[in-house]
Amino acid sequence: MPRLDAEQLRSAFRQVLTSLDVAPASVDDVVGSLVQTSLRGVDSHGIELFPHYVRAVRAGRVSAQPKLEFEQTGPSTAVLEADHAFGHHAGAVAIDRAIEIAQQAGTSAVSVRNSTHFGAAAYFALRAADLGLLGFAFTNADALMKAPGAQSAFLGTNPVCFTAPLANEEPLCLDMATSLVSWNKVKGRRVSGDALGGDWAFGADGAPTTDAAAARTLNPAGGYKGHGLSLMVEILCGALAGGPMATELLPMFTAPIESKRRISHFFMAIDVARFIDRAVFRERLQRLVDALRAMPQLDGRVMAPGDVEKETFAARSAAGIPISDAQLSALVEAGVDVGSAIAS
Repeated sequence: MPRLDAEQLRSAFRQVLTSLDVAPASVDDVVGSLVQTSLRGVDSHGIELFPHYVRAVRAGRVSAQPKLEFEQTGPSTAVLEADHAFGHHAGAVAIDRAIEIAQQAGTSAVSVRNSTHFGAAAYFALRAADLGLLGFAFTNADALMKAPGAQSAFLGTNPVCFTAPLANEEPLCLDMATSLVSWNKVKGRRVSGDALGGDWAFGADGAPTTDAAAARTLNPAGGYKGHGLSLMVEILCGALAGGPMATELLPMFTAPIESKRRISHFFMAIDVARFIDRAVFRERLQRLVDALRAMPQLDGRVMAPGDVEKETFAARSAAGIPISDAQLSALVEAGVDVGSAIAS
């Protein structure tokens, strides 16, 4: 399988987006998010989405030169009008404002309306943890998760992301869809031809299916519990932002590519220093995570959230990001100079 060098890929992506007159700040966040996400091994939200984003900005779904506007609605709250910016950029601007507010007020909450798909939630929440804060990132998504007891979907895979700083390593990061798997994993199986896990998805009749081509909805993580978490995220995102909710949201891939999707996000930050000394907190959390990993093993390693991504990041930073031939061809069609990015 071909591998792409992260630095060369960043340069190639920048060239494509710049040629489309995308604002430099948006370019920074799109490229930063996609490459970081693939380096962490979250391939469903990484570089393979770049061709879709290129089509979206060319068609006008995504604003190349958005006019972002903040409204400070209280001492610790704000709302961002994203003007259909790349969600990666709108989210970065929002979490950075949330961090600034939390450093002043102790806690913060920022709502984002009229945005687009923002990629991996970890890209935003990690920005807070890198500065010693607790970070939270949420987004709503089009209805792909089958409602318990129903034949069809009502809510999206609405992710929950939480990060916290550690003393001796990169932050702890829990970034999870509220469905058992992401829809992009199903799309990946459609390309590879591999069967789905038996509990991943359902067909049009609401019955479980392992056929990726027949899959129409996803299984909530933990059944009604995952569905309940997805509803919570919908309330934090679409309801608070006054945007489309649940089945009102346009599908990412099947709606006309020029259609505005009006995605909503929600970000929070908490300054741990308002509760406990920062260094003490980091050490306590490090001890907690180390104790978890040191538990007697039964059938494999005991790991903390984000451990796999940390290991994958180190490995791929050295060896390159693996990519399928089909994904490589899609990048070429999107105008990416892939040849310059092939890892030696």
